[in-house]
Amino acid sequence: MLMTMDTPISQYIIFVVISGVLNVLLAIYAYYNKNKFTGMKTFMWSTILSAVYTFAFAFELASQSLNEIRFWLNIEYLGMPFISPLSLLLIMHYVGIDKFNSFKKSWIFFIIPFITLIMVTTNDYHHLFYKALYLHPNTDTPMVDVVPGLWYYVHGSYTSGSMFASLFILYRYWRKTKSIYRKQMITLAIGIALPMLGALSYVLGITPLGMDPVPILMCITSTLYVTSIFSTSLLTVAPIAREHIFESMRDGVLVLNLENQIMDFNGAAAKIIPALTPETIGQRLDHIWKRGADTGAFSTGADDTLDHEEELKWVRGGETFYYRIRSSKLLKPNGQLAGRTIVMIDVTEHTLLHHKLRHLAEIDGLTSIYNRTFFMEKSREMLAATHQNQTPLCFILLDIDHFKQINDRYGHSVGDFALKHVVMICQQFLPDRCLFGRYGGEEFAISLPNTTLAQAGQAAELLRSAIAGNPLYSAAKSITITASFGVTQARTADIPLEALLSEADIALYRSKNSGRNAVHLSNNGTIHAFQEN
Repeated sequence: MLMTMDTPISQYIIFVVISGVLNVLLAIYAYYNKNKFTGMKTFMWSTILSAVYTFAFAFELASQSLNEIRFWLNIEYLGMPFISPLSLLLIMHYVGIDKFNSFKKSWIFFIIPFITLIMVTTNDYHHLFYKALYLHPNTDTPMVDVVPGLWYYVHGSYTSGSMFASLFILYRYWRKTKSIYRKQMITLAIGIALPMLGALSYVLGITPLGMDPVPILMCITSTLYVTSIFSTSLLTVAPIAREHIFESMRDGVLVLNLENQIMDFNGAAAKIIPALTPETIGQRLDHIWKRGADTGAFSTGADDTLDHEEELKWVRGGETFYYRIRSSKLLKPNGQLAGRTIVMIDVTEHTLLHHKLRHLAEIDGLTSIYNRTFFMEKSREMLAATHQNQTPLCFILLDIDHFKQINDRYGHSVGDFALKHVVMICQQFLPDRCLFGRYGGEEFAISLPNTTLAQAGQAAELLRSAIAGNPLYSAAKSITITASFGVTQARTADIPLEALLSEADIALYRSKNSGRNAVHLSNNGTIHAFQEN
């Protein structure tokens, strides 16, 4: 009996064939794009087996006898039992669940489908899948009816369970996924829900002519997949990239739109800025940035068309962290500016190491003031600024009197305490603007900007008096310490720093030779003792 093209069955077959063709096209697309998404091979096999199922179902509808229908049913089950577990694996790949990302780990999903295939092909020997298979009465074309067996229900339960699990995973990840991916998730959800509803209606016997509506519904879902691939880059730009690249990044990442509103962020960014929660999506960055930022808000730059980078110090939980903040423009495929990405790179370890090395390079290890090298470097800078601004600058050299005797009599440990003791006293009386460094063993140097020679003499006398009036107590012994001072002033721009310090050194030795514990000034090569007015 030949079927005419205007019968419902023939029209149904046309749609089923279209569904098969679309699945073949999707399989070809998946094959040539299998490296763009880790789950693309899964999608490819799902579409291949869907094509096998739909084409075989079309031949079943066109069959003219029960034996032909039996044959094409067996072909259908080469594909149909495996589609729902493959869909579940696809969803797991899509959301980034890597536990079953290889066949060695995912084979367990195909145990029941494989048993189903064996049950169907060997049903005549045990009737566990179909108790009976017969032609539907009162139809113009042969239509098959079945009496389900035990394994039919096992297979149906497993298929439904896989689909429900897929929908549950999509629902669970819905809130975690940003709006840019939700159209893709809707497409995937419809692609699972429609066949599931069709299968349910078929089991309940409410489908037209008692036919299985799943193949024709797969035509709709395949069309949705094709549309979504070209409109939302389905399975090529997917949340898996966000989960495995974006979320696994050690650096914090923020995605902003043109209004400086937060559109996305990864877990590392949330650890850096605890105020970042799902509720902050859509809020402006500057509303939350200052929470934890010790140096204020980060600026994306005056010109939004340029990339921008700076370093910030953050205080979080009583600890100090350092981050290199890099802002980069985010472009649309057409080249238009869509927003910005901000990457927060943790440079705490590097910065602390840099600070430690700089400390070692600049600071005297014993007294914790500037060492000679750094003192000389900064004094030259200060001397150059003084000449440019035409402001006075003075230098003081001081040397602890009879320091060798302290070491010989009390030991070097007490001598070290004496050096620290003198430094502590000087720091109490020196202004913040001055430079204070260890010039030699027991010799110290001071640079005093915006200070005349007379004022520097007064400062030196104050230090001399304070040192002499504050003995060092060690092991219940009082050790009187005195120091001698030499003071000079930078007069002209052509006098180098070394010459000025040499003048101060000469004045210092005049203090030593005059009995120590004294202050002498060097004024245009003339050295005289300091006398308060």
